Amino acid sequence: MSVDIDIEQPQGPHAVQVVTTIGAGVTKRATRMADGRELIYYDDPDTRLHAERAADTREMPPRPLVAQMRQDPLTGEWISIAAARQVRVFLPPAELDPLAPSSPTNPSEIPSNYDVVVFENKSPSFGPDTAPKDSDPVAALADLTTVGQGKVLPSVGRCEVVCFAPQTQGSFASQSLNRARTIVEVWADRVAELSAVPGVQQVFPFENRGEAIGVTLHHPHGQIYSYPFITPKTSALLNSIEKYPGDLFADILKREQASERVVLAGEHFTAFVPFAARWPIEIHMLPHRHVPDMAGLTGEEKDELAFLYRKLLRGVDALYEDPTPYISAWHQAPVHVARDKVRLMLQITSPRRGKDRLKYLAGSESAMGAFIGDVPPETQAENLRKALASVNDG
Repeated sequence: MSVDIDIEQPQGPHAVQVVTTIGAGVTKRATRMADGRELIYYDDPDTRLHAERAADTREMPPRPLVAQMRQDPLTGEWISIAAARQVRVFLPPAELDPLAPSSPTNPSEIPSNYDVVVFENKSPSFGPDTAPKDSDPVAALADLTTVGQGKVLPSVGRCEVVCFAPQTQGSFASQSLNRARTIVEVWADRVAELSAVPGVQQVFPFENRGEAIGVTLHHPHGQIYSYPFITPKTSALLNSIEKYPGDLFADILKREQASERVVLAGEHFTAFVPFAARWPIEIHMLPHRHVPDMAGLTGEEKDELAFLYRKLLRGVDALYEDPTPYISAWHQAPVHVARDKVRLMLQITSPRRGKDRLKYLAGSESAMGAFIGDVPPETQAENLRKALASVNDG
């Protein structure tokens, strides 16, 4: 159930909204911020919020110009040079939380109280510009993969912030099951919309949690990057798929389901510590059928995913006495290629290798990309199963 918090709403005109209903009874209210960025409220099915939302009346500078991306000819990878990110907010006090509902003493990014809200990042790594509407995405991919000297392109695309709740502390794991289901529906909706943005080649929802990961805001939130290229991680995956004599994801799932590394399983998803885990804590979760991204999930799959994913994160936190830093990454198929080969996959990773120890990426990992595992995957799977057994599902 949605939780009301006592926030004094800013005075002023109401925002112009485009209102639609999406899956699971979630109401979507799209509007604009003072500088033109899109702001979208997503209301829980049992929301207690008023339909009207305040307009953003702040005086704001123009949005930064689109960043520039440059190709590294040693690897063919693209690097976005986004100088505007240098001015982003860094660990503000709770009373100045830019992701909390706006108040007279905290004129934040979000004018009204909310259940879940999504907005365009003020300092994006990609965007706000997009490619021309008539551009050919497959031809663009061919140009992106050609290696040359001094290759430069605009970092078109879009970066969004997804606020899970108005409260200033917490994570996905701390949300109610009803709210978790709303967030899953939001992810699916955003993936569908962002995949249609001209120039976008891959959409990546993720959550960073903990200062050890590099978090700059403690507010419970995640992000979605919409890249103008296929990322290095996915490019390596596509190379493996080309070399593998079968259905790579189906075979991984079959092998892991028969192993001692499974930590949680449902009717539609199985979570496991992978056979060749790089990180001290690493969990993968796969759907039992082929689905390329979150937009392709059925209602029943989304129901189960909300429950299992929240439980997994609570299990990670139950490993130790204090919360564990992590990166939770939703790997999806590229938008325009390999849709029938790349399956949606969750990957949760953490550098925490003990109660008060972190894994640092030193010479071998950082310089050569050659990981050395600290904890046997089977041992960590057993630790996680014990931790999950202690988790409250309420």
